[in-house]
Amino acid sequence: MVFASGFSRPARAAAKADLPSSTGQTRAAQARRALLEKICEFIIAHDLAVTGPNLATVCSALSGSQPELAGALVQRELSGEPIDQAWLDTLVQLDPDGHGHIAALETLSEKLEYTLERFAQTAREAQSETSDHRGAIGVQVEALGSPVELTQVIDLSRAMLARIEQVEAAMVRSEVEIDRLRENLAQARTEADVDHLTRLPNRRAFERRLVSAAIEARAKSEPLSIAFCDVDHFKQVNDRHGHAAGDRVLCALAATFREMAGEACFTARHGGEEFVLLFAGLGKQAAKARLDAIRRALGSRVLMNRDTGQPFGKITFSGGVAEVTEDADTRGALARADAALYSAKQQGRNRIELG
Repeated sequence: MVFASGFSRPARAAAKADLPSSTGQTRAAQARRALLEKICEFIIAHDLAVTGPNLATVCSALSGSQPELAGALVQRELSGEPIDQAWLDTLVQLDPDGHGHIAALETLSEKLEYTLERFAQTAREAQSETSDHRGAIGVQVEALGSPVELTQVIDLSRAMLARIEQVEAAMVRSEVEIDRLRENLAQARTEADVDHLTRLPNRRAFERRLVSAAIEARAKSEPLSIAFCDVDHFKQVNDRHGHAAGDRVLCALAATFREMAGEACFTARHGGEEFVLLFAGLGKQAAKARLDAIRRALGSRVLMNRDTGQPFGKITFSGGVAEVTEDADTRGALARADAALYSAKQQGRNRIELG
């Protein structure tokens, strides 16, 4: 995994999952092959372009990894409506990583920019036309001496008033459209920063907050700590109870972080089953203690699968904590926190390590 700041995350695959048997590997390979065949058949059957976004959306829907996409696809097929490119593009709005929201954000920004430019052009044209009318009237006033000339002044004045009314109406419409676009843009910006499942801030929002929080902490000479947390054996939850149940586990963990991390803590879903927390005003020892209390509280709870009535078993997480303000370079703290999480996984999970 590569951070936006430009460095690679150490591999944790072996620590996050038990090694599969040869039989498991064969079954996994067969499942992957079957999924690829389904994706190819779907793309060809519906005459869709072979593009990265299309393949990602279809794969998420057919694999069931994104229940919202799968449900939308089933409903579309049952309705008998065509599955074409235009409709497939709308599914991007269900993308949990926020790519669809970002695309909508860019579109709204372009529309707002165009409307503002059109508004400015209307104002410039109105100013130019008004100036022309005034000049023409001025000439007629100076030459005023006959009823014919007076009639011309009146006609010019009426034309000027009519044009001013048209411009004013156009500008009012533009102002209304600009206000509407600004509201939509603000909403789109908010949605682009929110994880659709847990409603926590997403990775995009975290990376932006990390920059501002680090600058503020260093300016105030206050500590700032970061923690990476990863749900232990999450794949087993999905395999045994299904992805929908796994999603509810993630939502429960998100709610626990929100309730217990404290108001000064910024919590985000970093991706998959991983969360990231920024503890403003806390050094790494205090941040570890706070996170350890959350870990113990979660471990004492019994989460139930509401669909089957069966317990999920003990849900735990591992964490790695580092102090951002110990380094001049924020990337160093990210690497240390990530390495600490990797160490926690290697040492048996359900623990917090310092980096």
